[in-house]
Amino acid sequence: MYTLYYIAGIATIISFVSNKEKTIQGLKVGWKKFSKILGTYLKLLIILSFILLISDQFIINYLGGQAPFVGLILGLIIGSITMMPGFIAYPLAGILVSRGVNYMVVAAFITTLMLVGVATYPVEKEFFGIKATIWRNIAGFLISALIALATGILYGEVLI
Repeated sequence: MYTLYYIAGIATIISFVSNKEKTIQGLKVGWKKFSKILGTYLKLLIILSFILLISDQFIINYLGGQAPFVGLILGLIIGSITMMPGFIAYPLAGILVSRGVNYMVVAAFITTLMLVGVATYPVEKEFFGIKATIWRNIAGFLISALIALATGILYGEVLI
């Protein structure tokens, strides 16, 4: 990550040396755009701070040991409101499976985690609009439910 900072700093210095006025103008435009979206990102960070309080053990307790369809619904809901990067989510999926959580429930949790963005709603509505954001989240939720049901059928957890 620091490498990107160094590259950006060196590129800015090179730009400044080659054309001082354009570099200053570009930095001013960048600052205006950054300050325009700063409030939205701060809201997102506050929401994420609260979501990170939800521990892995909490998720395991509520997703495991339920009836398959209750676990499916809980997986869809918890995955929709939780937000974490893939490099944390996929090992968590392995932990859930090793603790006995159904594959269908894990599929519901992980796919809604990646496809549905309740926590990112404030940022999304700024860039895509309210209607597009809501439709994207509904579509992601329905696709996640279908993926989870297909996973349950393929693993024999749900009988047709």
